Amino acid sequence: MNLSRLTILGLLAERGPMHGHQIRRTAELTNAEVWGGITGGALYAELRKLDGEGLIQAVREEQVGRRPARTVYQITEEGRVELAVQRDAALDVVFGSADPVSVVLLFAAGADPAELGERLAARRRRVAGQLEAMAGERERLTAQGVLPPLAVTAFRRGELRLEAELRWHEEFERHLVSGLTGGPAPVHAIGGTPGRRVRIPRHAPAPDGHDAPAPNARDVPAPDGRGAAPGMTAP
Repeated sequence: MNLSRLTILGLLAERGPMHGHQIRRTAELTNAEVWGGITGGALYAELRKLDGEGLIQAVREEQVGRRPARTVYQITEEGRVELAVQRDAALDVVFGSADPVSVVLLFAAGADPAELGERLAARRRRVAGQLEAMAGERERLTAQGVLPPLAVTAFRRGELRLEAELRWHEEFERHLVSGLTGGPAPVHAIGGTPGRRVRIPRHAPAPDGHDAPAPNARDVPAPDGRGAAPGMTAP
C-alpha cells in the first residue's frame, strides 16, 4: 500500500485532470501530512513514477503569467485498476504494522520505571498537542467550507484515535507507574483484546525491565489488540 499513490490516483479519478501543485495544495488543505504522512515532495516523486508506469498521463501544460508551466495529468485505465488495488489494501488495514511504543514496553523498558514514566509523560503532552491542533484545523476548515463531509469524518477518526491514546496514557500513569512497578502485571495492565493471549518464554524480561518471576512460561494478553506480540507465540 502506498498512500501517496492512493491520494494521487484517487484525486485524479474523482476530480478529473490536475497538475502537481493542485494535488499538493489539496493534500495540504486536508492535513494529509499529519494523518497520512503524505508530504509534497513524496507526491511529486510519486507523480513521476505513476507517469513512467503508465498509470497517469500528461494531457496538457498550463502556465499563468511568468510562473513555470505545469503539466496536467489524468488517470489512465491501468491507473484505475491500480487505484482499486490500493484502495482495497488501505481499507483492509486495521492497525499499522509498526507499534514502536509496544516494542519499548515489551523489550526495552529499562530498569528505571520513573524515567520511563517521564518519557511517556512527555509523549502524552505531544499527543495532546496533536489532538488540539487537529481539532482546531478541522473546525477552521469546516468554517471556511472547504471540507466535504467525508473529510470531516477523516479528521474525526484521527481525533478519536488520539483521544484513545491519551486514555491509554492515563491508564499507564495510574496503574503501571504508581502501582505496578514491581511485578509482571504491567503487560496485563497495558490492555489487549479479551481472549487473546501471548506466551512469554521462560526467563524473558518483564516489560518494566525486571526479570519475570515465574519459573515457567506464562500467558498474558497481547498489548496491541492484534494477538501475539513480536517474538512471542500464541498458546
